[in-house]
Amino acid sequence: MSLRRLAATVTVVAALAVGQFGTAAVTYADSRLPSRYVVSEEPGVLPEGIGIAPDGTMYVTSTGTGDIYRGHVSQDRLRTFASGRAAGRGYAAGIHPDRRGRVFVATRAALDVHGRDGRLIAHRPATAGPVGDPFLNDLVITRDAVYVTDSTNAVVWRATLEGGRIGQLQRWLDVRPLVPQMPAQYFFLNGIDATPDGKTLIVSSQGLEALIRVDVATREARLVDLGGASFGPDGLVLRGTTVYAVLNYAAPAGQGVYVARLGDDLSAGEVVAKVIDPSFDSPTTLAVRNGRVYVVNGQLDHAPGTPPYTVVTVPDPLREATAADED
Repeated sequence: MSLRRLAATVTVVAALAVGQFGTAAVTYADSRLPSRYVVSEEPGVLPEGIGIAPDGTMYVTSTGTGDIYRGHVSQDRLRTFASGRAAGRGYAAGIHPDRRGRVFVATRAALDVHGRDGRLIAHRPATAGPVGDPFLNDLVITRDAVYVTDSTNAVVWRATLEGGRIGQLQRWLDVRPLVPQMPAQYFFLNGIDATPDGKTLIVSSQGLEALIRVDVATREARLVDLGGASFGPDGLVLRGTTVYAVLNYAAPAGQGVYVARLGDDLSAGEVVAKVIDPSFDSPTTLAVRNGRVYVVNGQLDHAPGTPPYTVVTVPDPLREATAADED
């Protein structure tokens, strides 16, 4: 969810190091795929979260209705997969499918899980925290748990995954000790992802304009050192030691996709690339797949926005930079 509006500029750049930017060639990894996807043409939808399964099935949520939309990366239109009204919700944010084909979604005050057919199969509510009612925002699924950020209470929630069973949401980590003088709501936790082994989490704090590294075994949390760079994503994706992120607050060079490369232990790194594109419209989050970055146009800065509501794609700036360097 956007904190503040900043007008985008039109540029696509990649960097080998902070302050050393060069123009990268722009080509799509597969030009046969659409560059724009229509989520819905109904008013007030406001798309927010995105998750893409290994087979290319795409899921997108709506903060305006609580609906979930489904499509495929090979087709330029999505259709309703699960009704928010039928599930008893009017808001849906972070979303990811798991290996069983179930679809997990953060719904402000609960974690909902849908089956392959769209039927609601689990509802795991979160209780009020020290600040107030929960505001669940994004989630990540590991082999044994699902972790969900709470933007209001500066808390990460956790539900165990044992076989096919989904545990209740438990308040697992409070990040306020990182900066004790700050009120909880200032942290505004948002994006979250995990290493493939599930041992480390990377969490975004839009309020602190920073990333937080969490050791799952010890629950030790510390700020990622990015050399003073402002880097507080809405949605983010962790690929190896690379963080792809959407920045939509007062980002240094406008709203768009920013990329940071971290060291092996994910405790420090630098911002190495950014993409500011005219097709972005208050972007909220992203997915990365086969050299393409899928960006959700949330239109939250001018809600309820104007249909059609879309997902757009841009090339992976790191792949483009590598290609340009080799030419």
